[in-house]
Formats: sequence, structure tokens, C-alpha cells
Amino acid sequence: MLEVLGLTAAATGVYRAMLDHPGYDVDDIATHCGLTPAQVHDHLDELSRLTLIRVSAERPGRMRAVSPEIGLAGILASQEADLAARQAQLASSRAAVTRMVAERAEQRTTHGERLLGMDAIHSRLERMGHSATTEILSSQPGNQRPEDLVASRPADTEALGRGITMRTLYQDATRNQPHVANYAHWLLSQGSEVRTVPAIPQRLVLVDRTQALVPIDPADNRKGALYVTEPGILAALLDLFEQAWNTAVPLGAARPEDPRTSLTPTERDLLRLLSSGLTDDAAGQRLGISSRTVGRHMSSIMERLGASSRFEAGIKAAHKGWL
Repeated sequence: MLEVLGLTAAATGVYRAMLDHPGYDVDDIATHCGLTPAQVHDHLDELSRLTLIRVSAERPGRMRAVSPEIGLAGILASQEADLAARQAQLASSRAAVTRMVAERAEQRTTHGERLLGMDAIHSRLERMGHSATTEILSSQPGNQRPEDLVASRPADTEALGRGITMRTLYQDATRNQPHVANYAHWLLSQGSEVRTVPAIPQRLVLVDRTQALVPIDPADNRKGALYVTEPGILAALLDLFEQAWNTAVPLGAARPEDPRTSLTPTERDLLRLLSSGLTDDAAGQRLGISSRTVGRHMSSIMERLGASSRFEAGIKAAHKGWL
């Protein structure tokens, strides 16, 4: 149960035994948990590193369990701080990649090529998939057109059949889009990895870390794409993908609410986007949801905050540390 917090199952059992039976010594805990005393000592070291146990003031040489309200809350706070730092790094990387791609978008050299029209894009994707030798990474923000998914399946089938590793990143909103969800589950059934995240910084396909395809216009990928092989841009795109991947949730797993704020990741990102000055339409487009859904999320947040207006909700959210 506590493995998601970095605690092994055996150490969890030792921690529970210490909570339920404060008077137990090492031998008692070993008997209760079906472990050897040496194993118990190893797990006590693990619990101590996570500050879930402390030296007992009443029984010299013994340890006592820290209450879950304090010990586990501290672990959660540490993980939340790490996540916030990764998200800040992701935002910085997004800006850097956007600038770099913009600088190169107007150039056509031996390291890049502009592709205009969906036929040219699909043709290039087919060639990239056919030439792949190790992995294909892709991030797909927003809704996916059914015809684009149909066009992608032959190349994906061929690559997966050759044992190519595939990792695909979708937005959380696509879980509610049947045709995308069906395609994502098909990818899973073929051995691919699929995760979702509230907001994806950039649409891209990255093959073998040596070639990539990104849209010329992030707001409309059908206008064309830029085929890139320059190492500097590829390294930045790869870093951007990995940061987003590390904060994403595997398809099929529930994305939990923030225990401190009761906000879902989508609600938290929505508050951040709206507070930065984006309109409902712009924020919804970034998150892959409609402006009507944005309105529903904001109504729910205002109700929880006891706010009668968005302005008041923004003030209260900032005061509570939600922004």
C-alpha cells in the first residue's frame, strides 16, 4: 500500500507492527512479521531514512513509530516538492525548445526539412518508423483525428513487430475520447508503453534519438512539420519528452487528487494557466478540453473555495498556496 511512497512491503509490515504494538522489541516484530531479526534491523534502517521511526525516550536502545499523520505527510510533502521542481524545469525546457525550434523553422539545411501537408507528414513518419532500430517516442497533445490514427497504425504495427520500443504520451483528456483511448489500449496490447499527463508541452515524434518531427505551427499540426536531425535540437526535445514522461501516469491508472488541496492535476494546471492570463479557450486548448469543461472545473473550484467570482477564487487560491 505504501510502496508508492518509496517503502517496501516488508518495511510497511514492520511499521504497522510498531504502530499496533508499541511495546514490541526486535524479536517480537520478527515473529509477528515472519522475518529474521537481521531483516527487521534492515527495515528499521529503511524506516529511519524516511523518518518514520525515531529513538524512544522511554526505552533506551529501542525505536518508536512516528504517527502516520506526521511521518507519511512529510514524505508526501517531499514528493510534492520534487514534482513541483520537475514541473518548473519542464516549463523552462518548454520555453527553450519553443525558441530553438522557432529559430530553425525558417531554415532548410542538411539537418532539417519543412514538410507541407498531411501526405508529406505521413510519408515522412512512415520512413522514420521503417528506419527505426531501437525506439520511437511521441507526445500527442489535444484531440487526435480518427483518420490520423488510422494512417498511423500500419507504421506502428510494422515497428512493434520488429521489437521497436515505443513510448507514447497523451493528454489526460484523451481518456474520455473513445477512438483515442481504443488506439492507446491497442498500443498497450502490442507491448508499447502509454502514459497521460494534464498538459503536453509539444507535439513530437522522436526516432532513435537521431531524427524528430515537430509541427511548424503548434496550434495546427496539419499546416506542416519540421523534420529535424540536428543534435542540439534533438537533445532538447528528448529532455522535454523525458520530463513530461516522468510526471505522467500510466494509462489505466487513476491520477490521484492532491491530498493537500483536493485538486486534480488538471484542475491545478487549469488554475495556473488562467492565473497567467490565458482565456478559457486558450487554457482549454492547452489541456485538450473544451471551454465548457473549463467552466465546469472552475465552478467546482470556486465552490470549494467559497468564492463568488473568479477574481475572489484567484485571491483565495493564492492565499491557500494553490498557485
